[in-house]
Amino acid sequence: MNLTCRHLPGATLIAVAGQVDTTTSAQLEEYIDQHRARLDEHLIIDMSELSFLDSSGLAVLLAAAMLARAHGVGVHVTGLQAMPARLLEITGAERAVTIYDHVEQAIAAVADLDLVNPSEPA
Repeated sequence: MNLTCRHLPGATLIAVAGQVDTTTSAQLEEYIDQHRARLDEHLIIDMSELSFLDSSGLAVLLAAAMLARAHGVGVHVTGLQAMPARLLEITGAERAVTIYDHVEQAIAAVADLDLVNPSEPA
């Protein structure tokens, strides 16, 4: 698994490549926790290079979505390949996140959300 992070206005963008399973899901969770700039910023997760996601990785994604929702923001998932997309679909987890085809769409949507609902400074 390979992880990269980029901070954007109002959001943290994390790209996940490879596979997320029981051997790597804790690493993903720790990476998200360490690299999120603020809890009241949106989290964009680019999964365009993620070929496999198991239930432990799904649990990390759902925990991030619950935390984001508690702080008035969301988790935005982009570039889902067939297998991870199917897992989100059959588990109903797709309702906990917002899904976009491309990372640029998520970035634009977050920018629009921030214009409508600007967050208070921490």
